[in-house]
Amino acid sequence: MRLMRALEGRIAIITGAGRGIGREHALLFAAEGAQVVVNDLGGAVAGGDDDPAPADQVVAEIQAAGGQAVANHDDVSTWEGGKRLIDSAIAAFGDLHVLVNNAGTLRDRMLVNMTEDEWDSVINVHLKGHFVPTHYAVAYWRARAKGGDVRASVINTSSTSGLLGNPGQTNYGTAKSGIATFTVIAAQEVARYGVRVNAIVPAARTRMTEGTPGLSDIVKAPMNESQFDIWDPANVAPLAAYLATEGCPATGLVLYIQGGTIRRFQNWTM
Repeated sequence: MRLMRALEGRIAIITGAGRGIGREHALLFAAEGAQVVVNDLGGAVAGGDDDPAPADQVVAEIQAAGGQAVANHDDVSTWEGGKRLIDSAIAAFGDLHVLVNNAGTLRDRMLVNMTEDEWDSVINVHLKGHFVPTHYAVAYWRARAKGGDVRASVINTSSTSGLLGNPGQTNYGTAKSGIATFTVIAAQEVARYGVRVNAIVPAARTRMTEGTPGLSDIVKAPMNESQFDIWDPANVAPLAAYLATEGCPATGLVLYIQGGTIRRFQNWTM
């Protein structure tokens, strides 16, 4: 008898899933039985240079392992792109249960030197890139809730750069702290439709962390291959997968994850 996998029958969208943490999400979700829409523009860390190859490669990996996935290359920070993304899951697999908002870019600069474009582009990709897909996904689930039981999950991606602060990242940190607040409020608003909303705060080795001043040496893989790699982005995916399961009760949480450690962030306190 084949054991039931944790995400069997779940249909999930993962944005920014061509590389790094998003890629690990997509591979694990598929391995646990989910049908996955792999969204990625394939841009550089600072944005631009769009390339469909990363999303297509992840889909190929999933399919080679016997999973089900399709690629999507829409810009999730645009109104039209966000709608097409949600529609693509329904067109490909007939439904939608999980949205993982993970796409993002970096354009680090000290505040006094930051340009308007460096500010706007990062705020747009992260903050609006979380809002737009969530808006359309919740609209879909609200309509479904009128005729049946909905057990949907949104998983957002925040950062310690916003919740704890990091010099040179006022644009990125502002967006990421905004995502945490967006998570808490959205969870309160959409519970009535059967939708849960949580955020993860990952500490892992990615193109972004490797390019962040002061982090490049810290996030390196251990020289000894037998040593547990706390910075491996694959360590983050199991938490996202748990939050995506149909029976997970958690909502409105902002959860730090590094290696084998999970800690809960508190809201602003007086």
